[in-house]
Amino acid sequence: MSVRVYKMQIIGKGTWLDSVAGKLIEREKKIGRDLRLIKVESGLGASGMPHIGSLGDAVRAYGIKMALENMGYKSELIAYSDDMDGLRKIPEGLPEWLKEHLAKPVSMIPDPFDCHNSYGAHMSSMLIDALNRLGIKHKFQSGIEAYKQGLLVKQIDIILSNAKYIGEKIEELVGQEKFKNSLPYFPVCSNCKRIYVAEAYEYLEEEKKVLYKCKGTKMGDNFVDGCGNEGCADIRTNDGKLGWKVEFAARWNAFSVRFEAYGKDIMDSVKVNDWIADEVLKYPHPLHVKYEMFLDKSGKKISKSIGNVLTPQMWFRYGSHHSIMLLLFKRIKGTRNVDLSDIPKLMDEYNYLEDVYFGRVKIDNELKKIKLRGIYEYINHQDPPSMPFQHIPYMLLVQLVSIMHGDNRIDYTINKLKNYGTIKEKSNDLIDKIKLAGNWVDDFGFFEKIQVTVDEKQKQALSDLIKVMKNENDPINLQTKIFEVARSNNIEPKDFFKLLYAILLDAERGPRLGPYIIDIGIDKVIITLKQYV
Repeated sequence: MSVRVYKMQIIGKGTWLDSVAGKLIEREKKIGRDLRLIKVESGLGASGMPHIGSLGDAVRAYGIKMALENMGYKSELIAYSDDMDGLRKIPEGLPEWLKEHLAKPVSMIPDPFDCHNSYGAHMSSMLIDALNRLGIKHKFQSGIEAYKQGLLVKQIDIILSNAKYIGEKIEELVGQEKFKNSLPYFPVCSNCKRIYVAEAYEYLEEEKKVLYKCKGTKMGDNFVDGCGNEGCADIRTNDGKLGWKVEFAARWNAFSVRFEAYGKDIMDSVKVNDWIADEVLKYPHPLHVKYEMFLDKSGKKISKSIGNVLTPQMWFRYGSHHSIMLLLFKRIKGTRNVDLSDIPKLMDEYNYLEDVYFGRVKIDNELKKIKLRGIYEYINHQDPPSMPFQHIPYMLLVQLVSIMHGDNRIDYTINKLKNYGTIKEKSNDLIDKIKLAGNWVDDFGFFEKIQVTVDEKQKQALSDLIKVMKNENDPINLQTKIFEVARSNNIEPKDFFKLLYAILLDAERGPRLGPYIIDIGIDKVIITLKQYV
């Protein structure tokens, strides 16, 4: 589907997802590959708590899948779990007994939470749970099962048969000398059961086996001793795995992957893998999109190992599925500082997108309108609702639920919203949002609002309103006096209300202010307004 707007071609729904999908189709046609099924891949880390960045990789790949389907092509998302990866470091908050399992494949380490077959299965399950809760259709592929079933044998054989050539090229491309002297394959030592500690030094091509010696290796700041064992690993089993510098290429070839995004922290690995795919495996590497990392509010990369992890499950406690999809779909370029405090804004931003989609908000720029509508449709899996839901600013819900605790919280909030004229009836969607706001209040109390810029005329109006509020307890009279204060200061009432909503609710719209202020508490509102006078 395409339309022309202002002599510019809009691909698909006009989003970056459509642009990438369009480039992918053009490239695949040029290569001459079969387009009956276009597979996209996302790698799932299993060595620590999965975070928003980990989820983002999979969700964005799913977005490309949807854009391809919108263009009339069948597509599939492969979620590949690297559950043969070795445990390099104990993530913050996990038990110290995991030290005895350092350098072991995560799929061979007991689950510290005692609810899955292994550490790796537990970590993978958290991402799979998030994908399922978001309604993201995917085909899960366990790394250890891929090796166990021999799905990568052909690719491993070719890579190891060209190991010398590859080792020299890796040094040339990224300056790493390691694989000039050892094979790009990591056996699991048959004695100590650790990976990365055994050096693979010879490939027996006829037997499909790798000879190794368990020497030990440096992992982060620590050195993990080898046990001295000498043995051989069978590449047709899960006796070992390929190193990152070559494994991506093997997966792409084995599973016919045509697209995979990557973070800038693995640029070197992608560069090498692209070359191996093209020149060694004779499989044109997938189209890539490079994305920046999510940072916490201090500017540090969100990391499984340093303990600043924002998990999808944490987000789901306070924010809707739509809000997290919006975070991941709105753009791909540029670093972003993100934490739970972003949820209220994203919840309200999604409501804005819905208003744009249903024509409640006028957008003069046609290109912008098409893009915003497209993002909304992708957030809703290309199946948007037939009519908009009731939109309540997140801050308003937070403030209302803070007044009432326990079983009556939902009914109280709904009744107040009816009194304000904000809603006509309750809905399941509204109840869900009240529960999310309730979780926020229970765990954090209020959240810090963005500071609003106020000019001198507005300051005087706020000062006058404070004086009026001190002697007024009737909600109807208070509503009227807000209008009067605005007019007496030569401010359009709608602009004054907009200012008050921004200060009190961090939103552009909201409930009838008279009854709302009475409910929240006049003294409380006065304290807030005095910050701007």
